[in-house]
Amino acid sequence: MKQDDVIREQLLALLRGGNAHISFDQAVADFPMKQINTQLPGQPSYTPWRLLEHIRLAQRDILDFIRDPAYVSPEWPAGYWPPQGEKADEARWRRTIEEFRADRRELEKIVKDPNTDLTALMPQGEEYTVLREILVAADHNAYHLGEFGLMTGVLERE
Repeated sequence: MKQDDVIREQLLALLRGGNAHISFDQAVADFPMKQINTQLPGQPSYTPWRLLEHIRLAQRDILDFIRDPAYVSPEWPAGYWPPQGEKADEARWRRTIEEFRADRRELEKIVKDPNTDLTALMPQGEEYTVLREILVAADHNAYHLGEFGLMTGVLERE
């Protein structure tokens, strides 16, 4: 197998999760609907849905940044979190999950495409490459999915 293929396979595995950390699908499986808007004790801004929506928004930002050299990221932090106090119903919860999965599939397509030069500098800035952006997306997702797992454990004891 060529080195480029190995790198692409490893990036896909990292995006999908499940090696050294929980995958997105494992994290959200069977999460109780009655707790999607429950605030974590001592963390009034964190609810399961707000955290998942943050993960989705950040991943979408990275996807748009890769695809569009003229893309302008939203203001930090407001553009990366739903408004404080905003709640989701079951349909919104499911939409967040499906949109995250759809955007992750788009990132996977970029990684799988042999025409994608993973290490070429992007026009958006000297330090940006597709490789870097995929690593940032996977790292960000893993970090917050770890938080989501801890949150789930705390809420189960409530």
